[in-house]
Amino acid sequence: MSVLICKNIESEGPGTIEDFLQAGNIAYTIVEMSGGDIPDPSDYDILLMMGGPMSVNENDIYPYIKKEEILVRDFIARSKRVLGVCLGAQIMAKALGARVYKGVEKEIGWYDIEITEEGLMDKRMMRLSSHPQTGDIKKTFKVFHWHGETFDIPNGAVRLASSALYPNQAFRYGENAYAFQFHIEVQKSMVYEWLKNETIDLEKVKAETENLYDVYLSRAYKFYEAFF
Repeated sequence: MSVLICKNIESEGPGTIEDFLQAGNIAYTIVEMSGGDIPDPSDYDILLMMGGPMSVNENDIYPYIKKEEILVRDFIARSKRVLGVCLGAQIMAKALGARVYKGVEKEIGWYDIEITEEGLMDKRMMRLSSHPQTGDIKKTFKVFHWHGETFDIPNGAVRLASSALYPNQAFRYGENAYAFQFHIEVQKSMVYEWLKNETIDLEKVKAETENLYDVYLSRAYKFYEAFF
């Protein structure tokens, strides 16, 4: 198994996904998309696309976004696994013909998502929904958000999760392609680094992070085990 990871900005790497891959001795390549060349996608079994502050509608400024759209369609056509996180999810949506646009307001910090009925029937989302200590399936739980844009669900895709501000938080296309608007991959250090210049109640977010992070990490690892 080999994983191709598209990194759109230096500060938004694969985080706990990379930790999981290293622990499992799973081969992966991280590509800095602003740098140019992309390896031959046929050499990889899984595509990961990470976040970034840019918009998918700014492909005149960030031409590599179009390259990622092509990668999405190529991997899906070959029934390979794909995971898009935040900007990566928006790239997936656009690549599949859906609209990406500004949300009603930014969603930054720890907020609930609600798993849809279709999500509760998805074996990988069930792993994310399962409380790591009790095993109880939770339809609503907190995840980490940092985004200001959203997307429509592509034709043929299944909506997996929503939130109060953003009805479309996650979708699955086919059997193997997943898009998450929220940041499943964050490490604590990433949360604090990203938010240090944001005009939010940083102490509140820090307290929530200390309280929620260990369970969140366990949820993420359960999803990774099922996905990879």
